Amino acid sequence: MADAMVSSFWGPVTSTTEWCEKNYTHSSYIAEFYNTISNIPCILLALMGLINALRQRFEKRFSILHISNMTLAIGSMLFHATLQHVQQQSDETPMVWEMLLYLYVLYSPDWHYRGTMPTFLFFYGAAFAVLHSQVRFGIGFKIHYVILCLLCIPRMYKYYIHTKEASSKRLAHLYLATISLGSLCWLFDRLLCEKIHGWYVNPQGHALWHVLMGFNSYFANTFLMFCRAQQLGWSPRVVHLFGAFPYVKIQKPKVQ
Repeated sequence: MADAMVSSFWGPVTSTTEWCEKNYTHSSYIAEFYNTISNIPCILLALMGLINALRQRFEKRFSILHISNMTLAIGSMLFHATLQHVQQQSDETPMVWEMLLYLYVLYSPDWHYRGTMPTFLFFYGAAFAVLHSQVRFGIGFKIHYVILCLLCIPRMYKYYIHTKEASSKRLAHLYLATISLGSLCWLFDRLLCEKIHGWYVNPQGHALWHVLMGFNSYFANTFLMFCRAQQLGWSPRVVHLFGAFPYVKIQKPKVQ
């Protein structure tokens, strides 16, 4: 929302999208305060996943996946802190790159021509980044992103029905619950913004979306790590850090 209570360090808003949070209410350096700081849980969860992937020597694709989650969260912080068009690219372009990476992780194990998929996805991502830096897609970007998300669903469902472990299925259930609840928060913030500003307290639906999607990405990555470890015969099991945060522990077979 353009209504500001303190002066703006970054100047006039140039992004194509604003959210249902008043600008510069806490600091002249942060346009949307809650939408900015709500990305911190995603960074911390991705860091925890990255440490686990490196410590147990999972395939590099999972380390890159966790790093992409952190990159996206940092880009989102920059965007919501400044509401500048150039920083909007640091949020939206990593969103597409992340989905391309998920497509690779999901489909590459059964892809017969292994060199073609990463090559195509790399050039697709590079072409999108260049095009998106020159063209303000608006609704076209959202449609494109949703299509990429929908392409992931059949493969996630296949992994789910082929996984017999109850602990891994719980990860899938948490993934589904967080993305569903997060989407409702996103829609609530977008569609009911005028009514929300008549309330005494703004529930900050978009900030809640960030938090829930941080957990969603972590649950998705952990579930995929479990499924991949099963494919490789690494005897995975889901354990919990501090009795709360699930992660995958593996036992690689000894080399004869």
